[in-house]
Amino acid sequence: MNKEALCKMVEESNGNEKNICQIYAIKNGFTVCDECWRGFKTEDAVNVMSVTKGVMALLFGIALDKGYIKDADQKVISFFPDYKIKRGEKTIDDVTIRHLLTMTAPYKYRSEPWKKVCTSEDWTIAALDLLGGRAGITGEFKYATLGIQILAGIIENATGEKLIDFANENLFLPLGIPAHTIHGDSSKEDQFDFLMNKSPRKNEWYSDPQGAVTAGWGLCLSARDLAAIGELVSVNGEYRGKRIISEGYIGEMLTRHQELGKMFGYMGYGYLWYIPHENRDIFAAIGDGGNIIYVNKEQNVSVGVTGTFKPAIYDRVDFIEKYVLPVLPD
Repeated sequence: MNKEALCKMVEESNGNEKNICQIYAIKNGFTVCDECWRGFKTEDAVNVMSVTKGVMALLFGIALDKGYIKDADQKVISFFPDYKIKRGEKTIDDVTIRHLLTMTAPYKYRSEPWKKVCTSEDWTIAALDLLGGRAGITGEFKYATLGIQILAGIIENATGEKLIDFANENLFLPLGIPAHTIHGDSSKEDQFDFLMNKSPRKNEWYSDPQGAVTAGWGLCLSARDLAAIGELVSVNGEYRGKRIISEGYIGEMLTRHQELGKMFGYMGYGYLWYIPHENRDIFAAIGDGGNIIYVNKEQNVSVGVTGTFKPAIYDRVDFIEKYVLPVLPD
């Protein structure tokens, strides 16, 4: 397959590729693929869903590097001195940032109570109300989108900045990504539209009524933006000769801290980043709809793929490795 055949396959797909908006790839520091479909242009942004979590891991690392946070083993509750712990709740005192980053934090629910959190006035406090529980800390992997909201609160309280400003100054603008603004509306109807609308979005990040960004989803980026973030990760925290994040933290972020089961394709898990293969330097930040930052250090290539919401498309690692990488020029 050549690039023309790849483009035709995406254009005419009635299957998993029919929602793809953009594919952008950077190899050895050069753009080697920039393709768009469904009326999207290179600069258009898409709600990249849970790829947002991978960006949050980087923002935590920057806050760590700058000394705002001591280490990943700091207790979560120490960043919320005014929070009133519920009577009888003891586990929350022992939850650390590392538990949030590795998805091993315990919560008081079987399935995520989206309505309860997303109709509240303060989503960070609502997420804290769910943290802990009688089972204690078991080390079990429990995928929790709502729980990453707490990580945003930690970074904001540690730095004294709104996370959107911290992200613009320390990550987006240094990578050539446009400055982002908060979305500004969080009604039930708006949340549904933000998820389902198939039109290009602004350079924005969804937010709760307090103006806090949604840390587990809702960041809008283009595939070019995703590939730039991937390049940063690929070269261990540098971007075009400028150090953005420490090499040590990138290494820790991409270490296999968890082994995932069948539901997650038996991948490894670092700090909110997936590790698709054993003993290979390949990593990914993955979101619903097939949104992905794919990083292949072996080939020094990063690929960003965006897609509008479509159920049951969880990652595109296989698609990238089977169809995209082979058509990229050297």
